[in-house]
Amino acid sequence: MKIDLHNHSYYSDGVLSPTEVVRLAKEQGCDMFALTDHDTVDGLAEAKTEADKLGMQFIPGVEVSAMWSNMTIHILGLGVDAENEVLQAGLKQHQDFRQLRAEKMARGLGGAGVFGAMEKTQALAKKGMITRTHFAQMLIQEGVCKDMRSVFKRFLTGKKPGGVGGKWAQFDEVIAWIHAAGGKAALAHPFRYRMTNTKVKRMMSDLADNGCDGVEVVTGSSSKDEITLTSQWARELGMLSSQGSDYHGWPHQRIRIGHLLDMPNPENSIWRDW
Repeated sequence: MKIDLHNHSYYSDGVLSPTEVVRLAKEQGCDMFALTDHDTVDGLAEAKTEADKLGMQFIPGVEVSAMWSNMTIHILGLGVDAENEVLQAGLKQHQDFRQLRAEKMARGLGGAGVFGAMEKTQALAKKGMITRTHFAQMLIQEGVCKDMRSVFKRFLTGKKPGGVGGKWAQFDEVIAWIHAAGGKAALAHPFRYRMTNTKVKRMMSDLADNGCDGVEVVTGSSSKDEITLTSQWARELGMLSSQGSDYHGWPHQRIRIGHLLDMPNPENSIWRDW
């Protein structure tokens, strides 16, 4: 089976509609697919309708921002009930913060000479949520930066002009939201947080101790060494293995839905009961 459990639509920071993302996943041969927009489940009903039409197994998901050791991390909720009141209330907190953060980012960029940042960025966001990715794409389109890496290096992190610290819920609280909604919680892309290997393993251990069910072992940008390490640590910590491309669809991003390296120990997969 071809399985991809981490993808985004324009309800967060992806380019395509939920229907278009599902169709693309079908074209790429996916048998099981999850939509996991950032801090919102608004696109799930549309995605499920299209997946049912195409005969794909659809896993309703969400990617929730969280704080661990004063750092922002992302936790996937897979197989969640989108109507669950606990999950909905938690996501609403994050959505409110995202709006406040966007306004602060726009003011910071204005102070650095990027005028009309909010209006220009809103034009890229097809739904209500404005993310850092939208600001980054705006800066690229305006010719201020050439790529995502330079955007974040110059503008959107730390004390840079558009840097705004995260005020997300703590990781154990986010895990509790996901479990309240009947889902499984999995740490997303563990090697993307600019940590040493020792700290990555400590993060995984802390999450496992607080009920996190799994970890994303294979992503669209994983190296073979990262996959081997994450798989090994997952077994040691009693965590299930997940995989997903983290597809967004922006023109310069090379990641493709369903194009993933092989998962070691597939018998330990998070989807084994699905």
